[in-house]
Amino acid sequence: MYKEFVPKLFSLLKEGISKEIVTKDILSGIIVGIVALPLAIAFAIASGVSPEKGILTAIIAGIIISTFGGSRVQIGGPTGAFIVIVYGIVEQYGTDGLTIATFMAGFIIIGFGLARLGNLLKYIPYSLIVGFTSGIALIIFSSQINDFFGLHISKVPANFIDKWTVYFNNIHKINWYAISIALVTIFITLYFQKLIKKIPGSIVAIVLSTIVVLLFDIPVDTIESNFGTIPNKLGLPHIPNVDFDTIKSLIQPAFAIAILGSIESLLSAVVSDSMIGGKHRSNMELVAQGAANIMSSLFGGIPATGAIARTATNVKNGGRTPIAGIVHALVLLAIMLLFAPYAKLIPMSCLAGILMVVAYHMSEWKQFKSILKGNRMDIIILLTTFFLTVIFDLVIAIEIGIVLSSFMFMKRMSESVNIQNISSKNKNKEHLFDEELLDIPKGVLLYEINGPLFFGAARQFQETITNTQLQPKVIIIRMRYVPLIDATGYQSIKEILKTYKARKIKVIISGIKKPLRKSFEKNEMFLFIEHDLVVENIHTAIMRAKENL
Repeated sequence: MYKEFVPKLFSLLKEGISKEIVTKDILSGIIVGIVALPLAIAFAIASGVSPEKGILTAIIAGIIISTFGGSRVQIGGPTGAFIVIVYGIVEQYGTDGLTIATFMAGFIIIGFGLARLGNLLKYIPYSLIVGFTSGIALIIFSSQINDFFGLHISKVPANFIDKWTVYFNNIHKINWYAISIALVTIFITLYFQKLIKKIPGSIVAIVLSTIVVLLFDIPVDTIESNFGTIPNKLGLPHIPNVDFDTIKSLIQPAFAIAILGSIESLLSAVVSDSMIGGKHRSNMELVAQGAANIMSSLFGGIPATGAIARTATNVKNGGRTPIAGIVHALVLLAIMLLFAPYAKLIPMSCLAGILMVVAYHMSEWKQFKSILKGNRMDIIILLTTFFLTVIFDLVIAIEIGIVLSSFMFMKRMSESVNIQNISSKNKNKEHLFDEELLDIPKGVLLYEINGPLFFGAARQFQETITNTQLQPKVIIIRMRYVPLIDATGYQSIKEILKTYKARKIKVIISGIKKPLRKSFEKNEMFLFIEHDLVVENIHTAIMRAKENL
């Protein structure tokens, strides 16, 4: 319990880290820092904010997540998953609204961690995750068409359908130089590491395209033409003016940032655990993620979480402790301080090509296709979440997806509850059940319930028992395999007891051990049934039934 909220780095330092591991971590951190640079810039621009905000987020969140997180190898920073949410918030509330929403989300994530919800977040259905992830990938792909084709549209609509309408209306403005740069970028990003594994293809593509555009004065949009220069210093922390109305309007997107960030960071931690054979501390990871978002927002950054691709790159390059993540953030800081003025020359079509590759890897089309061949309920969740993300809004998609998943889960659970009328099948008044030979007297009905008696199954339970056409003198309800009963379940039992009391039929409840008996007392069940009619085993129940005949 104590270790649950101890950062992984602190535990590793206490145990001792060898010089060999530290050396590998430093080298891995340098490589990951270089990989993270173009992604940080690209994610910021795609989110509708200036490029330096992505670098600031990667630096600040990267250091905090690695220093205080619960994973050995997690790399934190901005990710593609947040592009949709951030873009929407900036469109509606501006950058100050984004800062407040990210700040609020940080405290919500810390709350998740302190409430030990880290393990619960792992149970969100995979079909829901694939649905909104694939939807985000399609939106990222769509958002880059303007820069990919060099259409030079000053204001692209946020709505998916309106966006493509504008694209088709401006298709005659295609810039073939921009398309060439974007295609070459995609090719280099995908295939360069097959030649040299240690150098990221995206960095090679950025350097080459920037040099070519500069030397030959190629007419394409650059970061400078769209955003101006990139600052080469960290600003001071700043909190914008906040009022209650702003908090009310931003609570929904703040929760969406918190839920999405929590899910993605824990998914990344689970994936990295499988790669290194480790075990992360999920609740400590959430606390660190929350703190990272709070600090990122104070410095004008955007939401951050664990980045699966960068974490995997870290593991593949030998990173085994949080030192690699800290080094990655320091490398980005050094690049920002020394080379930021040159980053303004990067062509927008090059960044579009990099984000197209990101969208492809995010799309999870193989998993999407696999789920479409599976269970009908999973297909409904997948497609609903996917289309809501693309057509409407990621916040709505996550909310409805979780609600829909909950209803599907309740339906499955209620179907798993088995209620059998044992005695109606028993013509010889004897029934062999789990190697028991039960002598059930005439005029006695025995029902066996298997599964949790919660609100999803309570109505089925009540209808099955009360709708019997038989007129017994005693009904035994056997509940030895009922692991839990919720408030709705208890209410159903009370209704059954009242119904049969009015019909002068005795009800005996069997299989109630001490823990469940205490729960019976708390829910005031003994106001509706005598104590001696709630028994621990079936033999006592049959004996009570004979006494009441």
